[in-house]
Amino acid sequence: MKTIKGPALFLAQFAGDDAPFNSWDAITKWAADCGYKGVQVPSWDGRLIDLDQAASSKGYCEDWAGQARDNGVEVTEFSTHLQGQLVAVHPAYDDAFDGFAAPHVRGNPKARQEWAVDQVKKALTASKHLGIGAHATFSGALAWPYVYPWPQRPAGLVEQAFDELAKRWMPILDHAEDCGVDVCYEIHPGEDLHDGVTYEMFLERTGNHARANMLYDPSHYVLQCLDYLDNIDIYKDRIRMFHVKDAEFNPTGRQGVYSGYQSWVDRAGRFRSLGDGQVDFGAVFSKMAANDFDGWAVVEWECAIKHPEDGAREGAQFVKDHIIRVTERAFDDFADGGADTALNAKMMGIS
Repeated sequence: MKTIKGPALFLAQFAGDDAPFNSWDAITKWAADCGYKGVQVPSWDGRLIDLDQAASSKGYCEDWAGQARDNGVEVTEFSTHLQGQLVAVHPAYDDAFDGFAAPHVRGNPKARQEWAVDQVKKALTASKHLGIGAHATFSGALAWPYVYPWPQRPAGLVEQAFDELAKRWMPILDHAEDCGVDVCYEIHPGEDLHDGVTYEMFLERTGNHARANMLYDPSHYVLQCLDYLDNIDIYKDRIRMFHVKDAEFNPTGRQGVYSGYQSWVDRAGRFRSLGDGQVDFGAVFSKMAANDFDGWAVVEWECAIKHPEDGAREGAQFVKDHIIRVTERAFDDFADGGADTALNAKMMGIS
């Protein structure tokens, strides 16, 4: 077994225009001061990284990561959640997602999709430059508007959507293979890959591509009423990244999973700061350790109630308290009487 690395912090929810969140130097110092040992980096945020330079220059990557290391944190992974979303966008969401793209491709879905693919490939190349073996992203979605089967879906619609999704991702996955980096899809509502079944549909269409892996985040499973502990055992060989995020689901006589279009504060299902929700993280960390997960435990802070800076500081300690330093020997070794082949045979009555 291996001891999980951490705690680390996903910086996407914290980067901003005010100090200390507006520069790479300042935000990494702040993260270290909060108690983090690593940071996961949103590759789209120019305040934190120049992705073009990171993809084209190993020296830039080493200097950039070295600055973080000097400030007390490692770079754990890159994220292309926003760019990955744009690899596949249903036309119903064109306007909603256009803001994720660079200005010069907005309003042009074909150019936007090509830009998104290039962005993900650049982040994978930057990962290779730093020797980072995992990468976080979203799958995007073509079938999501039809997630509920009313009106009745035309035969073959979902299958065709997943065929197209796999077709768009295969060049990226092949580039990931060249880079030696796992593409870890965050299994998330709003994406075509939103549960185990849909992940398997995609995986089959990629020929079980070795680089098409998973980012495990139990909060999204709580809100779907999915067994988030069983999920770890089912996909242990494909889970290559771990977001530590809490959630709660409190259905009432008025609302349930769909939550009646309410804001996050008023939804039956909502994200919470670590320890304030319903995820059994003792069981989660135990299963991750038993299944030999050797990546980082990355706090993704999202909460409808608590201040983010409080959530960040509490999250670092929460993860520290839950990481299991795995044992190197059995607890009952003190009673080991020793054995050999002859003794074993004698104990079983084998001549």
